[in-house]
This record gives sequence, C-alpha cells and structure tokens, in this order.
Amino acid sequence: MASTSKAEKAYIQSSLLSDPPLRADGRGLIDFRTIALESGIAPIANGSARVSIGRNAQDGGGGTEVVAAAKLEVESVGDGEGVDGGRVACSVSCSPTAYPLLSPNALDDLQHDMTSVLNATLSHPTIRPTNLGIIPGMKSWLLNLDIIVFSDAGNIFDAIFMAARAALWDTKVPITKSVQYRAKKGETQAMDVDTDETALVGSALDTRQTIQVADFELPDYWDEGVPLDGRQAWPVCLTLNLLPTLHFLDATLQEEASVPLKLLVFYSFPSDATPLLRGMRLLGTGASDLTQVKSLLKDGEKYARNVWVALEGKLKDEDFRRNQKARERFLNR
Repeated sequence: MASTSKAEKAYIQSSLLSDPPLRADGRGLIDFRTIALESGIAPIANGSARVSIGRNAQDGGGGTEVVAAAKLEVESVGDGEGVDGGRVACSVSCSPTAYPLLSPNALDDLQHDMTSVLNATLSHPTIRPTNLGIIPGMKSWLLNLDIIVFSDAGNIFDAIFMAARAALWDTKVPITKSVQYRAKKGETQAMDVDTDETALVGSALDTRQTIQVADFELPDYWDEGVPLDGRQAWPVCLTLNLLPTLHFLDATLQEEASVPLKLLVFYSFPSDATPLLRGMRLLGTGASDLTQVKSLLKDGEKYARNVWVALEGKLKDEDFRRNQKARERFLNR
C-alpha cells in the first residue's frame, strides 16, 4: 500500500482531470503498462504461470508480480467437503515484502479479501471444469489454485486473474482408469478387472453381476493428461478506477491511493455465445449510482475483450513454445 499525502492525492487527481489528462508515466487513460507472462514455471505443479505488470525493462525490477500454481489431489465424495464431479479451491497469499507497511493482522485481512474475490468467481459451480470427476459418487479431483503476490505496484486484481487463468490453461488432468479388486472362485488372491470390458451387461438373460468400481489407476505419468475443460468460461478481471467525470485503467499504487472508488468487472467471452458478466465488485469509500454503473459495464466489456484477446494469443504462443522445447529435448536425448 502506498503512503500518499493529501497534497499528492490532490495533485494526481487534478492531473488526471486536466485536458488532456496527464499521468506520471505518460500513458493514456486506458493504456496498460508492459505485461509479461510465462507458463509452466513450477515443475511439481499440474499447471503454473507468472505474470508481471510494469516491470523495469532495464533491470527487471519493480512492477506487480504474481505467481499462480494449480495442484490436483484426490478426495472422497461425501467425506468432508468432497463434491461429486470435483471442485476448485482458491487461495491468495501475499509476501510481506509486497506490503511492508502493513501489520501482520492487516496483511491477513488483505489476503482474505483477495481470496474471497478470487474464490467467489473461479470456484462457482457454473464454470467448474467437467473433467474433474474420477469415480462417480466416490472419488473426484480437488483443484487447488494457489496465488502468491510477490510485489504490488498497482492493478493487483487484474494481475491475479491473468495469472489464475494462465495457470488453469496450463493445467493437465491425469487420465484415470477405473478398476475393481475381486478374487476368483476358490482363490484368495485379488486381481484387477477393467470395468470398461466387464461392467456392462449386454442381455437381459445374462446373469452375470454388474461390477462396481472400487478404485482407479493412472495409466500415464502424473504430469501427463488432458487440458481442463471449459477454458472459455474462465474470466478475466478489469479494474476501472473512478473519478467524478472519468475512469482509467492499470493504476499505479499512487493513483490507486488517489481515487475514492474502483469497479472490478469479471468477463468471459465464449467463442459461440455473447459475452458473460461473471461478477462485479465496488471497492472504496466513494459512491456510484446505477446509471453510471451501467455505462461503466459497457466500457468494461470493451476493455476486457481487448485483455481477453491479448491473453488468449499469449497463452497459445506459450503452448507452442513449450511443445517445441519438449520435442527438442526428446530429439536430443
């Protein structure tokens, strides 16, 4: 959090409200700082990504930096919080160096607020991936999406959702094979039976018992598998920083401290459907009326689409880069 005096806030507000508007780094009101994204940075995770906004090109320092990692674990349905078909659990942690002016209690409150925003959006059942189930009614995948904020130079929510979407895009769900353990007649040794071959009864006169699935196995390595379903449903976040007569994007810490209100909008853009507003939040001490919010949502949809298209292109480039490196390693063995 930036420590900004009243005089600094007044100066920043008057500069933004001037004609033409002025920002300390020379950007326009709807211009973003440089955004860098890299996926597959954590080898032991099922999917991971790093996003930085406004990093210094000369020494690589400064800016907002967020790392996201997705990890899959098996949980039993009906025991505790297990859900048939799987579920997504999100958490946000902040490095103390990212907010050196905050006390430990204040840092915990900030982490809780960030987690609630991310979890309420990405953990919603309507956008849950459909391939998180393992054995219907028995076992499913729990997808833990962990976000770490290493530095905050403004626009943290946009960075968190970019990193989250990139990590989910990078996640591979292991292929599973359902099995049952049973013993032959007169024997005590158990064997595995593939339910794909024996579970179905083809005739009403067939007296064989239908085999019930008891467990599963992984035919592939743990880091292989298929991408998560529903990539088009994961939203991006766009933060509109509001002043009485205008709004602007990608605020620095000093600019954030100078505006009384921020509007967070979460949009997804399915290829075969109209844009979907997944949620919105108003943060700050200011006030806004319904007419202004409706206008802001229209503008937010346009800006969010630009972020979506740019992020989609970068993620596809990252897929190509990593696949090319994997082929080169295989050929050089």
